[in-house]
Amino acid sequence: MGITELIFIFNFLLVIVLVFLEHRNPTSTWAWILVITFIPIFGFFLYLIFGRKLSRKKLFIWDNKSKLGVKKAVENQLQLLDEGSFPIPELYQDNIDLFYLHLRNNDAILTQENEVEIFNDGQAKFDQLIKDLIAAEDHIHIQYYIYRDDNLGRKIADVLKLKAKEGVSVRFLYDDFGSRKLSPQFIWELKKAGVIVEAFFPSLIPKINFKINYRNHRKVVVIDGKIGYIGGFNVGDEYLGKVKKYGYWRDTHLRIVGESVRSIQTRFILDWNQASKHQLILYDSSYYRAEPQGNVGMQIVSSGPDSDWEQIKYGYIKLLMEAEDYVYIQTPYFIPDESLADAVKIAALSGIDVRIMIPNKPDHPFVYWATYSYIGNMLEAGAKVYIYQNGFLHAKTIMVDGKIASVGTANIDVRSFRLNFEVNAFLYSEEVTQRLLAHFEEDMKKSELLTYEAYQQRSAWIKFKESIARLISPIL
Repeated sequence: MGITELIFIFNFLLVIVLVFLEHRNPTSTWAWILVITFIPIFGFFLYLIFGRKLSRKKLFIWDNKSKLGVKKAVENQLQLLDEGSFPIPELYQDNIDLFYLHLRNNDAILTQENEVEIFNDGQAKFDQLIKDLIAAEDHIHIQYYIYRDDNLGRKIADVLKLKAKEGVSVRFLYDDFGSRKLSPQFIWELKKAGVIVEAFFPSLIPKINFKINYRNHRKVVVIDGKIGYIGGFNVGDEYLGKVKKYGYWRDTHLRIVGESVRSIQTRFILDWNQASKHQLILYDSSYYRAEPQGNVGMQIVSSGPDSDWEQIKYGYIKLLMEAEDYVYIQTPYFIPDESLADAVKIAALSGIDVRIMIPNKPDHPFVYWATYSYIGNMLEAGAKVYIYQNGFLHAKTIMVDGKIASVGTANIDVRSFRLNFEVNAFLYSEEVTQRLLAHFEEDMKKSELLTYEAYQQRSAWIKFKESIARLISPIL
């Protein structure tokens, strides 16, 4: 038997595993079959690194929610919703099913007493974050997907080291792939100062990580159990608009004070427990000191490959289903799966004012061209598409009918829904939604409206790139 026959048999057996044993999404399965078939041997190594499904057996240790008091709180809220006795403002009575969805699907407790500050500018966000870090008295929990060893990264690290030396408990969690450029020296200096540092899914072999496809894309900070941050900004000079390639960095991040900080804290603790041998399993009142403040309703919703449910995507679809007037979306990538794409198209075809804003430049070329391939379908359905021209748009926001919004880390793409660990805040507040809407309308002034006629006139070369990118989009 020759080499060619052996390669054919090997590829055939791998395809059998994909189709019959892994029970993948059909679209993703076909994409991997194409890769394995047309790139023999090398395609197998790509699959080994990027394609293997994540075993959930070891991830069940994350489910310490009962010890953190979450399960009981969820059961109580579900019971009150079933009985019709949960105290919900009249304006949001029609959204009870959305609250219920997140409770049942994600154990996302509904809180109604929060204050929210919105940051669109990196300098303003990090100035406030550093101010809050300096004022920390008990603990700092900080988690980012990308953390750079540059001016901003070192500035924040210096504060963390200072606070650790002062006796504040500082825990630093980073994604091993997203923050792969962090030097051992940088980590060593943090640890030397007393900062407890952990990597999410660290490489067992230097520079080779077989879990590279599963990234913790969350960006959260909790300070003294009272202040929480959640949103799109990572830590690095580019997020201050100091990298020429991207120009001004337009993002959205929230600073939260109130009851939902408890949910953000729980999210951090669960992620920390997966990454660290020094676990924070038992309930500790010092971590949960947030008090009711303000009148913003909120649910903190997480999703990831450790679950069969695509919780944040379900929330997005439910928002589209409940829209009566408009849906405004900002996302750096628009690569929806069939279910979400259909939901957007149905909304647009039904007369809902659907507006989608995407960047005018790529940070990942294949993702960029895949985005443009899907945008055509939305334009055809009647959605309005805006191309942001004032730098790079990285915000992940959805606003519906001036009263409900979502802000977080999840992009509108298959990776965010199925492969990454993400977290979003679903906000029930006219006032906050109107603030987000005002930012969107200001961004429209800095954007170009893309018409369906102009989209149809793109070159054959661009159409070719879009077709290739769309074909492999399920595995990007």
